[in-house]
Amino acid sequence: MLVFIHDSVQKRHSILRTYPVIGHLRFLLEKIGPELRQYIVADNEEERPFNRDQRRWVYSTAKQQNTYFGFGTDSDIDQPGHITFRHSAFPLGRTVPDDAPIPCGKVMGAWRDRPWAFRPASIVNISAMSYGSLSGPAIEALNRGAKLAGCMHNTGEGGISDFHRSGGDLVFQMGTGYFGCRNPDGSFSMDRLLETVESAPVRAIEIKLSQGAKPGVGGLLPAAKVSVHIANARGVPIGEDVVSPSRHSAFGSVGELVGFVEEVASATGLPVGIKSAVGQEAFWTELAQHMAEIRRGPDFVTVDGAEGGTGAGPLVFTDHVALPFWRGFGVVHRAFGEAGLTDEIVMIGSAKLGFPAPAALAFNIGVDMIGVAREPMMAIGCIQAQRCHTDHCPTGVATQNRWLSRGLDPTNKSVRLANYIVGLRRELFRLADACGVEHPGLIGADNVNVVSPFGDLVPAHHAFGVHRDRTHSPARIAGLRVAVCADGESGIDESA
Repeated sequence: MLVFIHDSVQKRHSILRTYPVIGHLRFLLEKIGPELRQYIVADNEEERPFNRDQRRWVYSTAKQQNTYFGFGTDSDIDQPGHITFRHSAFPLGRTVPDDAPIPCGKVMGAWRDRPWAFRPASIVNISAMSYGSLSGPAIEALNRGAKLAGCMHNTGEGGISDFHRSGGDLVFQMGTGYFGCRNPDGSFSMDRLLETVESAPVRAIEIKLSQGAKPGVGGLLPAAKVSVHIANARGVPIGEDVVSPSRHSAFGSVGELVGFVEEVASATGLPVGIKSAVGQEAFWTELAQHMAEIRRGPDFVTVDGAEGGTGAGPLVFTDHVALPFWRGFGVVHRAFGEAGLTDEIVMIGSAKLGFPAPAALAFNIGVDMIGVAREPMMAIGCIQAQRCHTDHCPTGVATQNRWLSRGLDPTNKSVRLANYIVGLRRELFRLADACGVEHPGLIGADNVNVVSPFGDLVPAHHAFGVHRDRTHSPARIAGLRVAVCADGESGIDESA
């Protein structure tokens, strides 16, 4: 009984708070798991979507525990796709600062001279997850953690809730349902958008065309889930089904999309970008060429991979629609490179990039910032139960069930989220230092290799079809050096 009472009132472990006494079984199995796995179950790299080694690294980083792995690697380092960094014989030997600051090499909004253009202080930011998909305490933990870590928090397409207003800077995402910026009939409302962005610390606006979890598909939030908080955030009636269409009603062509971006940016003064999974290549070619011709359009582009997974979707779409991130980003980067825009547009990557090696690989092929989502979910308690779509998430992260979500304490979990973000930046800082440079984006084009299907090491830019001279252009390198103050002068624009 004493254990039951202790578990019910403590706030450190959401599993134990929701499942007193029996929750200890999970920690016991986790503790003896390595011994059991010598004989049964799966190896450390077999589970999906995130294997045991990856989850252990996130959990250890979030809790500020030992992240070292002993007795050599479990990885098959000759396996096709394996990432290899060619370190320097003379590392810089810098001491990693406590918050491991790694700013973006570009000023977001500079190419169109937006009034509120700014240089993002962190190359690692929290990607889009809506309130409604995630619980209120989970959103609050993410936002408070973003403030602690000095990064931005993408709202997802579900609007800005009270839980988003905990101090963290926001990227307001606008989806096909225009939640937080809609008229009663579901069409876009500029007046409502202005009210929303003025009510919270919004630094940028992201127009979502599609997402990797369910590209080309709309969504339905059942009436039973539409609480007062969700209705207020989304601007919809309480207790009614909420439908997200599969396409936008405010525009229907490349020209109209660019015009809509400029209309929103002109009204708000904020940098405005787009997010999309990558399907037909012709769209990206047409968009980039159109932007180059008229010198107008999105300030940033977020490329989501088919690996993305914070949203539930039909199995055929999650498994078979849209390109994986690495191939998709190559398509987008080539299109903008051929149009001469890669030095001006901020390129953002999203889809399982929340680990040091794939993150550094992404920066090497032209990504300027990354957005992470499922990894932060794990940092605040997710155990990869894969019950996000059932409203029965056992850790209270992806549910609207008040009994389950009460187990997640935002005060405790926000610190773990911040630890994870700073810990990832710290590893990127150390990796860059080992390669003899000040920023992961400065690691040489030939110093990041990928094992090809034939077993040889090839430069990353070659493996993913991006042009070396565009991923490591003089302008991009100069911007990165200014961002880290390598020239002794501050390159950070602090406009808010």
